[in-house]
Amino acid sequence: MARHRLRRTRLLFVLVCVVLIVDAFVWAARTGGAAQAVGAPLERAQLQPPPAPTTTLPPVDDGPIPIPTDNYADEPIRLIGTITIPRIGLVHGLYDGVTLNNIDRGPSHWPGTAMPGQPGNAVVAGHRVTHDHPFGDIDKLRAGDLVIFDVGGIRSTYRMTSSEVVSPDAVWIADQTATPTATLYACHPPHSKKYRYVVHLALVT
Repeated sequence: MARHRLRRTRLLFVLVCVVLIVDAFVWAARTGGAAQAVGAPLERAQLQPPPAPTTTLPPVDDGPIPIPTDNYADEPIRLIGTITIPRIGLVHGLYDGVTLNNIDRGPSHWPGTAMPGQPGNAVVAGHRVTHDHPFGDIDKLRAGDLVIFDVGGIRSTYRMTSSEVVSPDAVWIADQTATPTATLYACHPPHSKKYRYVVHLALVT
């Protein structure tokens, strides 16, 4: 009886060792594959989820922040909501920043100007021909067309009042207003930075 018990004990010990060794190999294979995937630049980028809209909106300061001379100056990337323009079939994420770090990703709110729906002038810049060119057809907007912002869980609907072409140094387009307004702008004409095409909006709801 004692020999049988000893034999069963040894057999059980060997089986446990085999199971532990197999588990170790499986774990190493899995973690090794994951490490290799994360190390690949393309797959690493694919693993990163798109940024979610921020719940805390940036404050409106004493006016529009200065635009740096370096188009890619250090600036946080902030997705704050969405912009919808039915006339041109646009539904796009809305970012917050004045450098190409944000504008390359989509229409971007100029920090220091009013937030959509708030008193003041909410200013938004976007590309016409590069990246996914969200403002490619901005010149097709007409008086009365709607522009809708969804920011911080609040929807603000604006109606176009007018448009104009200005020089790149016309920073007055970001001047604040006593009533809730908004301004969209982009380079003009397409494939050129000679002018800026500007769309003026007034808040409806």
